[in-house]
This record gives sequence, C-alpha cells and structure tokens, in this order.
Amino acid sequence: MQSTRRLWLSQCVGIAALADIAAAQQHAHAAVQSSAPPPFQTLDPATAVEIDAITSQIIPSTDGPGAHEAGIVYFIDRALSTFDADLREAYRAGMAQVQQKRQEMFPSSTSVGALTNDQQIQLIHAVESTDFFELLRTHTLYGLLGNPAYGGNRDHIGWKLIGFEDRMEYHPPFGYYDDGGQEGNR
Repeated sequence: MQSTRRLWLSQCVGIAALADIAAAQQHAHAAVQSSAPPPFQTLDPATAVEIDAITSQIIPSTDGPGAHEAGIVYFIDRALSTFDADLREAYRAGMAQVQQKRQEMFPSSTSVGALTNDQQIQLIHAVESTDFFELLRTHTLYGLLGNPAYGGNRDHIGWKLIGFEDRMEYHPPFGYYDDGGQEGNR
C-alpha cells in the first residue's frame, strides 16, 4: 500500500474526530435510555420550545406520534453541539427571522409555542421559502428517521412509521442469482 501525505492527513483528521463522534453517540444513547429528558447543550429552553412547536407542525401528532414524541428537538440540539456545530449561527439568525415574522403577523403573541395551531401553520407558510426553514425541515426528517443513538427517533417512532425493522444483519432473499456459483461453471 502506497502512503501519501494526503492519505496520512485524512486519516489523522478522521482519528481526531472519532473522540467527538464517540462522545456524541454516548450522550445521545444515554439520553434515549433515560426516562427524564436530557439537558440541552446548545439550545436554551425557550428556543427549544419554539423549535419543538415548529417541528411539531412539520411532522404533527395527528395520526400518531410526531416530531414532539420522537424528540426531534433533542436531535437538533445534539446536532448543533456536535456534527453540525457550524450551523449554530444559521439557527440563531433563522429563529430571529421567525420571531420577527411572528411579531409582524401576530403582534399580541409572545411566542411561536403560544400561537394557535392555525396561526402556527400560517407562520410556517410565511417562512417556508427561507433557507432556515429548509434546514429545520431537513433536520426534522433526519431526527425522525435517523438512528435513535443520535438523539431523535425516540422509541423508534420514525422507523415504525415507515415499517423499518432494525436488524443487526440482513440476508438477501433467495432467488435466481443465488445458485452458489454454479451458473458460471456451466
């Protein structure tokens, strides 16, 4: 195997990130196993309530468990403190835009979480074309369908929703291609 400086550097960067990844996975695993919600590491409680209200409109709890029950806000908090730490400013600025739009649309309101369901939907329609909303929507889907070890998908809610079975090993179905290598010998 030929060693190059580029290969060596990429391996060093990968090794350096392993500790952060392992710490993030351990924290998220402990949070999922705990009956009490974990403390937020990046989000303040007021912002977490606002994000939870918005994500609960993206994946509502109407026909079954939604974003709130799946703990999406904990996934987002975990992402912003680990692998997506570079997006903290995007969240800060995006939530400021959401709050500004809320204040314009509903001047007597105090928070997104305090708005009625219909008002929350109107607010989301007003901000849905922003880059921040696209980021929040993407994180919401990741949190719903990702591995619960990352802080979301509590009780495998997202996986149950799509019928995903979490098995450690998958076996291909038997079929015409499974001839034990005999076809090549004919």
